[in-house]
Amino acid sequence: MGSKMISRAKTFYNILRSLQDEEEGSNPCNILEEDMQILKMKGDQLPVINMYCANQPVLICEKAIPKTTEVEDQKSETSTCSDEGDDNGVEVNGEIEHQTVLDPQPLTVMKARQLLSWYTLSQNPNVSAVGNGPALLPLWVRCDMSDPDGTTWLGAETICISNKVSGIKLYSVTCKGSTVDKRLFLSLDDIRQEHKRRHHPSSMNLKGSARFILFGSTVVENSLIESQSSVTAELKWNHMETILETPPLSASATLNIKVSCGDMRSPMFEMYRELDFLQALANGLRTGETEWVEPLDSTSPVDLTKAFLEEVQSTTKKLQEKVSRPVETTNPDPETDPPIFKSVLIRGDLDFVEQLWVLMRKSVMSYQDIGDCLKLVIDALKFGDIKPWIHRDSSSSLSKLIMQSYHQQIDHVSLTGVTPVNMLLEMGLDKMRKDYINYLIGEELTTLNHLCYYLSTEVDLQEQVIRLRKLHHVLELVLTCSTFLGLPYDRLFLLTQSCLQHYKMYPYDEGHVFKLQVKPALISHFYQKEHPVMWGVEVSSGHGPREVRTCLQFSDQPLVDHVIFQTDLSNETVNGDDEEPAFYSTMVCCSLVNFA
Repeated sequence: MGSKMISRAKTFYNILRSLQDEEEGSNPCNILEEDMQILKMKGDQLPVINMYCANQPVLICEKAIPKTTEVEDQKSETSTCSDEGDDNGVEVNGEIEHQTVLDPQPLTVMKARQLLSWYTLSQNPNVSAVGNGPALLPLWVRCDMSDPDGTTWLGAETICISNKVSGIKLYSVTCKGSTVDKRLFLSLDDIRQEHKRRHHPSSMNLKGSARFILFGSTVVENSLIESQSSVTAELKWNHMETILETPPLSASATLNIKVSCGDMRSPMFEMYRELDFLQALANGLRTGETEWVEPLDSTSPVDLTKAFLEEVQSTTKKLQEKVSRPVETTNPDPETDPPIFKSVLIRGDLDFVEQLWVLMRKSVMSYQDIGDCLKLVIDALKFGDIKPWIHRDSSSSLSKLIMQSYHQQIDHVSLTGVTPVNMLLEMGLDKMRKDYINYLIGEELTTLNHLCYYLSTEVDLQEQVIRLRKLHHVLELVLTCSTFLGLPYDRLFLLTQSCLQHYKMYPYDEGHVFKLQVKPALISHFYQKEHPVMWGVEVSSGHGPREVRTCLQFSDQPLVDHVIFQTDLSNETVNGDDEEPAFYSTMVCCSLVNFA
């Protein structure tokens, strides 16, 4: 019996080791000719494991994904169990199969314990027959709650001192369904006693944590408006007194900020639509096909351009008349000048090319429209009909032609092929960069030196668009925190610098979560009147690798996705401002095993 177990432990170790050595993204490894699979992933991808392993790679053991024939069998079972009037359940093949395949499946608690015993045996330096190679990554096994405690996970992690395995930490995760009855919750004293029972510590540390949603999906007139953007606050503190207490102002607070561009509530929404048109032009140059959006102005773009040129001509004549009468000319009063910012990023100092871009992006629907409009402008420049004003640092091709027109010498431009689209794209890039610069520098959130990467015209147009999207996302993040959270200047400045630095090194990613440290007093008026989406207490003892923790977390959603929880709530019960919040509870206990 002993030799057979050692042999299985050795086989198990070799499988784990081979998977551990593989690069990320490898396929799962099926083991022991049974319906099990092991995957390697980051600990922060699973809420429970994130409490202990965070960014550390871990090995996850679960029931293997069903084969095609098994999926078909499960479909039949689903059909049999469905409501009598639901005849379409099996016919929606793609949807049912997709859900069945992707849902993780647990193993029995007994099987999980067997796997952890092999893991522990393979790491024991006193069992020479196994081989005692390098330490393994932490192993976590999904469980089906088949034991009286309702175990959902079992885990094991090696303890290493001087690169040698000296022991094992064993974890057990138990969960309970959602309830509003706080009498069913464990007390702080219960958690302390549980920790003492396992570890007999001389002293213990008690820490609290809570998560609140400050910005995200909203309910308007009983309808939920989903949002991919969210700002959550993570608070941590010591010296708690009761379960589910409100975090004190002495807590440490971190904002987790994720913003998806295109939210209609955002003050950047109009700029997003402008950027969207710019991106469509860039995509058209790259792929050869452009998806034109419905124009915002129903007037022909050619007619709009003609009217615009006539207005510029008229304005030029009036200015010339004023110049001919110097006695009446006065210097403009700085206090009566048009404001630079009419609203957030709307500028009052658009030059000729920028105004032309605004006109064209709201009306053009084809390459022909772009070429016709630009031909009208270039002809007006050639014949001297207009002498438009442009910003000195404008870099688009049309701006250069305008500068040449000041000296009655204009290069020939062939408006064929992709040239008109290139010219329009340059106009948009030039204008939108100035919009973003004016806001960031006007609000003293950064300097031109810090924006060099985003403003460079030395890279090709496609890369310029990518960098402009990054800059737009930075402003979305900053303005979300400014408009909806009212964060002060010093926090907005720090966030801006952090985001700008991040995007110099990493690709564009709206799913990335930016973190910002704040004082709880800045956001207390948000979280003190809200229920937490997660609240936890942690009891710990020991130091370094031998530190052990007992954790209890309450959450508005289950932290485990592979089991179905029983709940004492009816389907109609929904958390609301006037209702007691319902919480799932998750308990994580740790045991320390020392190898003699």
